[in-house]
Amino acid sequence: MPHLSKTVAALMLCAAAATSRATPADNRSAQTLAPEFTGIGTWLNTAPLTLGQLRGKVVLIDFWTYTCINCIHTLPYVERWHEKYKDQGLVVIGVHTPEYPFERSTDNVRAAIRHFNLRYPVAQDNDYATWRAYQNRYWPAFYLLDQTGHIVYRHFGEGEYAETEAQIQRLLAKNATPSH
Repeated sequence: MPHLSKTVAALMLCAAAATSRATPADNRSAQTLAPEFTGIGTWLNTAPLTLGQLRGKVVLIDFWTYTCINCIHTLPYVERWHEKYKDQGLVVIGVHTPEYPFERSTDNVRAAIRHFNLRYPVAQDNDYATWRAYQNRYWPAFYLLDQTGHIVYRHFGEGEYAETEAQIQRLLAKNATPSH
């Protein structure tokens, strides 16, 4: 895409994700340990977090940016999952990775968080360090981590909300079920 402007290329990635599918990692060999958050300049709605601190929890990481229409459509689902499952062991982390230069402004991200009434932690990934660590290419993108920190489910774009929630419930049920 070298002949396209960065803006057009970013819009294509956002739009391409709208038609992408979910990919569960059903067997342990297909699962990878999630990369740690890296290069995060600002944390909003929380003190800085690490995945190490979150071991034992189910973690949903949502790569988003506040002007991507596909991301905007997913935010109500993400917020509902946060509210519904936070007391059962789910931690939602929004990783705000900007498409445009003005989205690098912490004040703008903070205003978007207020506008969309997001109450879960948001990491500001202005330098794309965490984005690159996950080898992510799309907005929005969900990465669901099990209690051991392994990525067990991915979904790019809109849709598949019932399937994503079912995966969250499946992992949370593992917490509730005593092991023998």
